[in-house]
This record gives sequence, C-alpha cells and structure tokens, in this order.
Amino acid sequence: MIIERMKIEHVEQVGAIEKMVYPSPWSKGAFISEIDENSFASYYVALDDCQVIGYGGIWIILDEAHITNLAVHPRYQRLQVGTALLQQLIYEALAHGVRRMTLEVRFSNKIAQNLYCKFGFMPRGVRTKYYSDEDAMIMWLDDLELIKTQLEQVRTQQISQRRK
Repeated sequence: MIIERMKIEHVEQVGAIEKMVYPSPWSKGAFISEIDENSFASYYVALDDCQVIGYGGIWIILDEAHITNLAVHPRYQRLQVGTALLQQLIYEALAHGVRRMTLEVRFSNKIAQNLYCKFGFMPRGVRTKYYSDEDAMIMWLDDLELIKTQLEQVRTQQISQRRK
C-alpha cells in the first residue's frame, strides 16, 4: 500500500468507495472542486496495485485542521488503511503548523470513533442533524505535538517491518 495526494484520475474510484460507505455520499464534482479549487484542502488516497482502497482529506485554516472525510473500501477495512491515512493527514497538518484537529463522526460509527480515540481525539460536543439521518459527534485532538512522537515510533516500526 502506498499513500499519495489525490489526483483527478483517482476521483472515479473515490466516488465509488464514497457510495459504498456513506449514506449521503459526496459527488465526484465535490472531490474535483476540493482538489482543484480549494486552497485550504489536502486530500490523499491509499493505493494497492494502482487501485484506490481508501482516501481522506483535511481543510487547514490557520492553526487548525478539519478532517472532512476518511473512508476505506469495505474489503480493506480493519487492515490499517484508515490508520495509515489518518497518520498522513496528521503529518500534513503538522507540516502546516497546525496545533489542533477536529472532525465530525456519526454516533453509529463506532469503528471510526475507536480509530480517532486511538490517536487522542476526544468527544467534545454534538452537531444535531448534521447528517440527514443522524447527529454527529464532534471530536478534537487538542495538541498535535504530543502525538508527533508516537507517530514517529509507529512509522519507524512500519519501516523496520517492511525491511524484514
């Protein structure tokens, strides 16, 4: 698996995953607009043999980052793809001097909540009717510098495992 910046040629596959995993998916046009026109946005894809298996994006505004979406193809869930994408989004935020990150997640999406908690995100509030059929939990990671060392340790372990 490799992670790289999302490009227009990835959008078709991203859109297909979006429809598989979200009840209210973003359109392909929305992704194209994000990667072509939104200077605050950074989007990445996880690839396996040139196939998009997951994607994620953030908006970076001043010293905060907002995770806009993070999704993994159902066949690749629970294989650390989401973890790798979230790590990449955090590294991108750190590279821009971001100190805090936020996101919204469905209350029913316990798997995503567990992933975010593993990285230090904490529930901080509710956005009522954020989704057409459900409220959203607001989560914050208040100090990215604290997690930076942990991420470096994980990355070192991943590199050493690849060399074996």
